Amino acid sequence: MALRIPRPPARLWLALLVLALGGVLTVIEQRDVSLPGPVPTDAAGEPDFYLEGARMTRFDAQGKPHQRLETPRLVHTPADDVIRATTPDIRLYDDEGRTWFASADKGRLGPGGNPLTLEGDAWLEAPDEGWRLDTEVLVYDTEEGHAWSESEARLSQHQQRVRGERFDAWIDEARMRLTDNVRGVHPPIDKETDS
Repeated sequence: MALRIPRPPARLWLALLVLALGGVLTVIEQRDVSLPGPVPTDAAGEPDFYLEGARMTRFDAQGKPHQRLETPRLVHTPADDVIRATTPDIRLYDDEGRTWFASADKGRLGPGGNPLTLEGDAWLEAPDEGWRLDTEVLVYDTEEGHAWSESEARLSQHQQRVRGERFDAWIDEARMRLTDNVRGVHPPIDKETDS
C-alpha cells in the first residue's frame, strides 16, 4: 500500500502565489527607479550640487539684474568654485537698459561668477544694433562689461559680414572692435526715395 501525502489546501497555494508575485514586483520596482541623470563628474571633482531646468539671475551692487542664465543642467564644483552649464541661454543687461543675448554648447561661470565663458558655437547678439557675433569661444567679464574672442569671429549686421581673428566688445559703451586679418563683405545699400 502506498503512502498518501495530503494535498495542501487551495488557500495555501493562493497565499504562496501572492507572496511570489509581490517579491517579483518589488524587485522590478527597485530596478526601475529613474533618477534625473548621472551625477556629473569633472577633473575639478564631484559637484556639491546640480540643478536641472535652472534659471539663475545675477544682480549688480545696486541690486539691478545684470545677467540671466537659463540651462537644462547646471553643475557647481566646490573645489574650483566653477558653475558649468549645458546649452545655456544668456541675457546680459548693460548700463543703458539694453538686452544682449548669448548662447553656446557649454558655458562656465568662473569663481565668484566671473568671467562667463561660452564654448562651442558661441554667439552674442545685440538686437537693438542689429548685429550678431559667431565664434567658438566667447569670454565675458561682468565687472568690466567686456566681451572678447581670441578665436576666429564672424560679425554680421543686416547684409554686411566681417571676419577677424579677434573680437572685443564693451557692452556698457556700445563699442566693438574686430582685429587681425579682417575681411568682409559690404553690399551696397539700396536707397528708395519716397514720393
